[in-house]
Amino acid sequence: MLERQDEIELARRLITGDAEAFDRFVEHFRAKIFHYSWLMCGQREDAEEVAQDTLLKVFENFEQLREPERVRPWVFRIARNACLMKRRKSVFAPSHELSLDELMPSGSYEDGELKLQIADWSMLPDSQRLQTEMKDALERAIAELPDLYRPVILLRDIEELSTQETAQILDLNEQTVKMRLHRARLALRQKLDEFLRTGVRDAAEIGGE
Repeated sequence: MLERQDEIELARRLITGDAEAFDRFVEHFRAKIFHYSWLMCGQREDAEEVAQDTLLKVFENFEQLREPERVRPWVFRIARNACLMKRRKSVFAPSHELSLDELMPSGSYEDGELKLQIADWSMLPDSQRLQTEMKDALERAIAELPDLYRPVILLRDIEELSTQETAQILDLNEQTVKMRLHRARLALRQKLDEFLRTGVRDAAEIGGE
């Protein structure tokens, strides 16, 4: 996996017409765009088309990239627009979405402060299988987030773009990005908490055998 500085260097080489950088650029960004689009669109078929459309538009418009340092947010802005178009046309588009409130963690007030009900993660067994299951659970949880919140968590936490870059890609102000990111993280914590409670219970049952 290329680091961000490597992406910038590839972009500079492409701007100067270096054909050898083309394959590396495609290989790297195709995987990232596909992952983003799969979680945004919800279907492999749509994600594959979005990845192809995005890369085509990237190379058709590469001369518009004035700042190689901004190549990642520039690519993801194109991917975001392609994904929005695909979701409007897709037969897989959901008929309705859960509200974020349905995904938020439960809690109670103690001494005037909200205490969230969160599982004890420390009791989970340390295993490769559990890590794989955790990754799958996280991706399912992200895919279930409402459209307002899903791209924020993907761009900020998965692609590690800055708040400013995320705001520019999504046409939002930075305060809105921060608010949506905070609420999305809480919602994900609730979904992972359900998974982890199951993991703790299974670990306790195994330990009692």
